[in-house]
Amino acid sequence: MSPHPVRAARRGRDRKADVVPAHEGRDRHTGGDAPRCAVVGGGIAGLAAATLLAERGVDVTLYEREASLGGRLAGWPVELADGSAATMSRGFHAFFRQYYNLRGLLRRVDPGLERLRGIGDYPLQHASGLYDSFARVPRTPPWNALGFAALSPSFRRDDLGGLDARAALPLLDVRLPELYARYDGISARALLQRIGFPEAARHLAFEVFSRSFFADPDELSAAELALMFHIYFLGSSEGLLFDVPDEPYPQALWDPLARYLDGHGVRLRTGTPVHAVEPDPRGGHVVVTEEGTDRADALVLALDPAGLRSLAAQSPTLCDDAWRARVGRLACAPPFLVHRIWLDRPVGADRPGFLGTSGYGPLDNISVLERWEGEALRWARKSGGSVVELHAYAAEPSSDPEALSRTLLDELRRVYPETRRARVVDERRLWRADCPLFAVGGADDRPTVDTPDPTVTVAGDLVRTDLPVALMERAATTGFLAAAAHLRRWGLRGQTLWTVPRRGRSAVLRGLATLAGTS
Repeated sequence: MSPHPVRAARRGRDRKADVVPAHEGRDRHTGGDAPRCAVVGGGIAGLAAATLLAERGVDVTLYEREASLGGRLAGWPVELADGSAATMSRGFHAFFRQYYNLRGLLRRVDPGLERLRGIGDYPLQHASGLYDSFARVPRTPPWNALGFAALSPSFRRDDLGGLDARAALPLLDVRLPELYARYDGISARALLQRIGFPEAARHLAFEVFSRSFFADPDELSAAELALMFHIYFLGSSEGLLFDVPDEPYPQALWDPLARYLDGHGVRLRTGTPVHAVEPDPRGGHVVVTEEGTDRADALVLALDPAGLRSLAAQSPTLCDDAWRARVGRLACAPPFLVHRIWLDRPVGADRPGFLGTSGYGPLDNISVLERWEGEALRWARKSGGSVVELHAYAAEPSSDPEALSRTLLDELRRVYPETRRARVVDERRLWRADCPLFAVGGADDRPTVDTPDPTVTVAGDLVRTDLPVALMERAATTGFLAAAAHLRRWGLRGQTLWTVPRRGRSAVLRGLATLAGTS
């Protein structure tokens, strides 16, 4: 079985998007024993790696410690107090139109991306009364920046005169890896202060960009914030609106992909954590699990920071001492809370599917799931209620999740007063601290796809790469790159990838950015 050409990653509407050509090689391994690769981790990165390897005829085993695939986009069944079956997850994720390679992965099982539903707006509301919308903002730079400033009540005409052009202009020509040398040593908040970003508008940058990393702006590297500005705003014409799956993640995304992988011969070993990796005297590696050991010629490590740290600590011969020491210093972002509630009354019909909030205590986001998810809509129609999800990012580690949930519910009643009369039919909360922290000055310690051992590669959103990708798209892209590194050694073809432009879009603006950066 070979991949159909339309399933490869491809650009969207942005004619300036960059192609990353696949390396040449045979389309598929044939004859003799196929090379064996173990993929450790069944999130987006691991699924992307396993998909490409299997399509090229590699013998793949994918290990996932949880019972279901998807990593931080996994879902699992729950039974509600009213007897209804539902799917709980870690909360909504935005599938931006710039996520070319993630979309390429999903096209394997949904060529037309029919399971993704567009969201018409992602408004942001501040407790002071400011309310911003992206619905009418142009998508192509620089008109998007100018249009947003003109339409946003958070920007006043006098604010524009307070911007420091010399500090702001380099953002118009973001390049990697130079970006890390310029900005990794300062925090996201410090960068906005240096630019003179209007105080009233800073919540926009924090909520849309910094909070996407589940990190406080004082702890987040400014390099990641600058990269986000480039990917979503200054460097791409795909816009800031996004899509979401029309059903819970397992049903819409991962169950179909699991069937696809099974059809390509991939052994999916969910509920199977990998405890250690040992050298095989015959060459390659021995993967150690509770069920025994398996041999592999190559490894793709697609784990979260804690999982990668643990595996490196328990595998004293993996790569080399310096690499394991760097992995040992990886940090996780502060914990976050997802509190999902099933209400016996609906929220107002005019409430958006997503609302970013600021100034409402720890509440960062309100989602009304029946606006886009079929399962939630069916429950809402049957019960006459609503399914609402509340997010608190970068919470205090010492917080009590139950007390924090009560605070989020109180804030929901401030933002949506009609919920004060609603009874909570059931609720579920999720408290986790497993997202990577892109700390100030931490870029040099982050792993890259390649390691000192050519038979070991690393994938995931924690990986540092010279391509302008982030979050879910970084996971998918590095998953393909991690697989491609092995395919190259085996004489098998890689995967064509796309990214947003890898430099500023305008030659004139690039010139101004260069002058500002050297003055």
